[in-house]
Amino acid sequence: QVQLVESGGGLVQFGGSLRLSCTASGGIFSRYDMAWYRQTPGKPRDLVASISTAGDTNYADFVKGRFTISRDNAKNTVYLQMNGLKPEDTADYTCHARWTTTGPYLNTYDYWGQGTRVTVSS
Repeated sequence: QVQLVESGGGLVQFGGSLRLSCTASGGIFSRYDMAWYRQTPGKPRDLVASISTAGDTNYADFVKGRFTISRDNAKNTVYLQMNGLKPEDTADYTCHARWTTTGPYLNTYDYWGQGTRVTVSS
């Protein structure tokens, strides 16, 4: 079973930076499309950024160039570099992995981490 463990969250002031990390175990990391989501109480998860197995990236509009997603397959890790943090960025940030099989039986598998909390003060 694939396990995802996030780290790097914390408390920062307005305009500060954090780098979140998500390390995968129990699978072949290079086969996963990876993403970061965030969620606040009472609201559904919002997609923040994603990166495919080929390295293609996509970002939510509210990132506005402040965040960068990257991956290091040798370390089984995906990162989210967050700069220029704002109070509205406060949320639980969760790592997501998706594996789409390419063998004779096509299936999609989704895995979620437990999240890491980011708090941005005024």
